[in-house]
Amino acid sequence: MADFIGAVDQGTTSTRFMIFDHGGNEVAKHQLEHEQILPRSGWVEHDPVEIWERTNSVIQNALRHGGLSPTDLVSIGITNQRETTVVWDPRNGRPYYNAIVWQDTRTDVIAANLERSGKGEVIRRKAGLPPATYFSGGKIQWILENVDGVRQAAEAGHAIFGNTDAWVLWNLTGGPNGGIHATDVTNASRTMLMNLETLDWDEELLDFFGIPRAMLPKINPSSHPDAYGSTRTSRPLSAAIPIGGVLGDQQAATVGQVCFSPGEAKNTYGTGNFLVLNTGAELVRSENGLLTTVAYQFGDEPVVYALEGSIAVTGSAVQWLRDQMKIIKSAPESEELARSVQDNGGMYFVPAFSGLFAPYWRSDARGAIVGLARYNDNAHLARATLEAICYQSRDVVEAMEQDSGVHLDVLKVDGGVTANDLCMQIQSDVLGVEVSRPVVAETTALGAAYAAGLATGFWQNTDELRAQWHESKRWSPQWSEKQRAEGYAGWKRAVERTLEWVKVP
Repeated sequence: MADFIGAVDQGTTSTRFMIFDHGGNEVAKHQLEHEQILPRSGWVEHDPVEIWERTNSVIQNALRHGGLSPTDLVSIGITNQRETTVVWDPRNGRPYYNAIVWQDTRTDVIAANLERSGKGEVIRRKAGLPPATYFSGGKIQWILENVDGVRQAAEAGHAIFGNTDAWVLWNLTGGPNGGIHATDVTNASRTMLMNLETLDWDEELLDFFGIPRAMLPKINPSSHPDAYGSTRTSRPLSAAIPIGGVLGDQQAATVGQVCFSPGEAKNTYGTGNFLVLNTGAELVRSENGLLTTVAYQFGDEPVVYALEGSIAVTGSAVQWLRDQMKIIKSAPESEELARSVQDNGGMYFVPAFSGLFAPYWRSDARGAIVGLARYNDNAHLARATLEAICYQSRDVVEAMEQDSGVHLDVLKVDGGVTANDLCMQIQSDVLGVEVSRPVVAETTALGAAYAAGLATGFWQNTDELRAQWHESKRWSPQWSEKQRAEGYAGWKRAVERTLEWVKVP
């Protein structure tokens, strides 16, 4: 009898496969990183073929590590780095170009032209998003306009698009031999192409970007028993296992944190930070630089909306300390180094490597370290990096409170950076609220598993999932109001220094 649920978590820096039991407990996992391709300043790419190969490997290895066979899985869910854009030939599965990653800024001219022409307001009204380099629509347009033969192939039906969820799903379900070309409402809501009210591709928005509708995947609910088919009987599973759910990574974390009621929020700390507030059936239009998006849709139930604050560079700033600056050898060393000093020594680091996302939306910004004195050293930089993660989150929390009127009493947190206890204490200090980490910190994969399990009856309802959530640790604020106010004022001054470093056409 099948007793477990699997989840593919295709992220920005790695792909993992996690297996959960009925109690939502981790049974087995395997994870592999993939290459970050940086052709020039502001460009970030991934190799889609490498991502698919990594997906194969992590599924097989996780099953082996758990002593399980594919038929022990009731269903599989998929979660993914959103907005990262793949265009491929459905006849053979060959990508026409590398995946253009959500962090990539090459489409700044496209975004600026949309804003200048007045089309930006239409995109905000229909898609809930500002014209920005972040989202998929401009990336598809760039590929159509800059990669030889793709426009003609698309018009002939020989080029199709997907974020990495659709790429993985298509390959898992057969690829060129009948693979399913589909996505869910959460991923579709990140393209600038889906109408939030109709939950379908919008012809006017498609026309803005010059994208043929035939390129686009079918939009389905996030959890559904029939929408996503089954895995093919060749590798990696060699069995027909139902795929019951698909969710963009931040929406998956929202589900994994059981934020099923309006007013509940979570913050995921990964490559970037993503704070999502459930607004229920209400489509809240942001006046303060947040995104209006879809939280999830389960089966035939009404869609649930959310406000989101997306921050481009948080955990990846720690990777920068490791890989570019080489002041640490591993990410956990950042905590030890930062603990060796009492504060940031007056130094602030704004990691605007890809511009600033919410709530600023400034593609002209670039990273800056300010307030330096001869006294400062590597430890101050490490601490300033952790503080940057937390101050950027405060920017989003303040915008979210202004838009929704909801004041957070407790912030639920998840993701890899939450293993850094010092960073979570700083987060509590900066916000002045308690911070709560669940037992299962990697809630993105858990949320995808929940979606798949709800679709197949493995779990009956969200009340059952809520009963499984347990707290691992909680942090309470230790800073005085004066410390909090002075620290944030210094941060805001530092942010000002990052602006207008890149000329946007």
